[in-house]
Amino acid sequence: MHAMIDRATVDKILDAANIVDVVSEFVTLRKSGANYKGLCPFHNERTPSFYVSPARNICKCFSCGKGGTPAGFLMEHEQMTYPEALRWLAKKYNIEIQERELSNEEREAENRRESMFIVNEWAASYFEETLHHHPDGTAIGMQYFRSRGIRDDIVRKFRLGFDLSNGFALPQAALSKGYKEEFLLATGICYKREKDGKLVDRFAGRVIFPWLAMSGKVVAFGGRKLDQATKGVQQKYVNSPDSDIYHKEQNLYGIYQAKKAIAKENCVYMVEGYTDVISMHQCGIENVVANSGTALSVHQIRMLHRFTPNIVLLYDGDEAGIHAAMRGTDMLLAEGMNIKVLLLPDGDDPDSFSRKHTAAVFRKYIEEHQADFIQFKSDLLLKNVTDPIKRSEAINSIVKSVSVIPDQIVRATYLTDCAHRLAINENTLISTMNKMLRQERESQQKIAEREREREANTLNAGTPAATSVTSQPLSPASPMEQASKVETLLVRLVMRHGGDIIYKNVEMEDGSFTDLTVAQFIYYDLGADNLSFSVPIYNKVLEEAVQHSGDSAFNASDYFTRHPDIQVSNLASELVLDPVQLSKSLQPKEEQDSLRTMVEHLILDFRKDYVEYHLKDLQRQISLAASDPAKMMELLSEYKDMQELRNRMAKKLGRNIVV
Repeated sequence: MHAMIDRATVDKILDAANIVDVVSEFVTLRKSGANYKGLCPFHNERTPSFYVSPARNICKCFSCGKGGTPAGFLMEHEQMTYPEALRWLAKKYNIEIQERELSNEEREAENRRESMFIVNEWAASYFEETLHHHPDGTAIGMQYFRSRGIRDDIVRKFRLGFDLSNGFALPQAALSKGYKEEFLLATGICYKREKDGKLVDRFAGRVIFPWLAMSGKVVAFGGRKLDQATKGVQQKYVNSPDSDIYHKEQNLYGIYQAKKAIAKENCVYMVEGYTDVISMHQCGIENVVANSGTALSVHQIRMLHRFTPNIVLLYDGDEAGIHAAMRGTDMLLAEGMNIKVLLLPDGDDPDSFSRKHTAAVFRKYIEEHQADFIQFKSDLLLKNVTDPIKRSEAINSIVKSVSVIPDQIVRATYLTDCAHRLAINENTLISTMNKMLRQERESQQKIAEREREREANTLNAGTPAATSVTSQPLSPASPMEQASKVETLLVRLVMRHGGDIIYKNVEMEDGSFTDLTVAQFIYYDLGADNLSFSVPIYNKVLEEAVQHSGDSAFNASDYFTRHPDIQVSNLASELVLDPVQLSKSLQPKEEQDSLRTMVEHLILDFRKDYVEYHLKDLQRQISLAASDPAKMMELLSEYKDMQELRNRMAKKLGRNIVV
């Protein structure tokens, strides 16, 4: 049955959900005035900056910015979808889920991902069933796992399986059960054979390693050819392709089984392969994940950083292991991770080493032989190096790694250590590092400048005028990162005070008189000159606030923090929560100043930003019109008018502008 939670049940869940109850299951909170605070679960910190507001029923970290409603917090912290978070809350508060049948359009929009999860879950169960109960599964698949020393309880824990060598058996079984071809292809479990269009099982004849997401859902599979079949075979492993529910750079093998142990041990071991993870679990070491031979991504690092800042790279000591240990380490350092490296001896990898030793012996070996990354890199790059140029290059590489560490004290500590270890004057290393930091800042500024030029060119080419004067980041960004500061302040006012009346008895164009709320005034004022916000979600918020301004019970902050669109709800959570309530003099100015004055000034700022943006564009056009005197005069005249308009606005705002 394709169904979704009905609106009335969602409202009941959101009404019942208490932010303090929910967050307390994951974070230790203590009372702080009207709010609660604790250490942020989304980044590593020593001083609490994570606040929970019972009055607004939201939480927020004033250091990293993350937080949200009870549902939004669960989505971020537990990597849940919105429906999953609602079901979690319903279970917690004993609310019966009322569902309704989806329309065809809703089924396509809402359930594609869920259908893929369902197909993956069926496939995982199919592989497990084959391994444990099919004659070939027990004779071939189970025999393989036992030959690797893997116990039956660990086979069950990791949901290991076996796929029959007949490439048509799985698709036939799936279709007979009613699973659609569309989702067998979308998940990558099957592919279509070119010559006849038949569905073929991608993993036929392999032992199966399911990938589980943080939530425990099956997102992908890895399939391994059996040892006797790998000679001369290039593809020993076949993995699921990227899909709507699986992106290899966003997942880590073993994270579901390891997350509690990582948090408990305050450390994670990073290994390379499936069997490394499985063997270490069997040995009794559970705080271990694998990146399966690919370079670590920022997403994976941040996923781990939620549980611990401490990571040990655990690889075999051959050239491939050394290369794996070096990959992505600067990215780990830049994300504030504390890196240790351990290369295992005598050709061992974590799989073989853990099978030879108990957990206690393994842990003791790690403790005694692990090295911090800078020490590891120094030993590796400078071993037997006497050539001054090569030695200089190696030292520069080490200092470059130190320079990306965000914590200044940690950077300074490493530099002092490097100076002693390398017998180099510490001031020389500091000077070198500062030069690298300046170069990196200049590089980022150039990227930002190029992006601003690209925006100006896009605008000049006829794209609807954007009112933001900030550059768009090169990577996907949040609405607040995309918008100008003034836009965000205006939307913050709309979300906090959108329904508050700031003008009474205003005469409208038809001669009638009405009161104007904050949202209505902003909407009508900008609309008079056909202006709008540069971020679509901001316009959506403003339009909805205007629509509900006439409702006597409309409370903007409650409405938007409980909005059914989770993006709007999360945005409201970021914008409406104040920092810790201190003395009156330290509270946000908008609570002290006249609301009307605040709105008027922000709209003037908004228009001034718009004018400044067009002044810059006119400057660019003037520089290109040197060979066209008529065009130059026209542009100069327009530029002068814009300057005068800008100065009039500045005068209204009480500012002086030097031209």
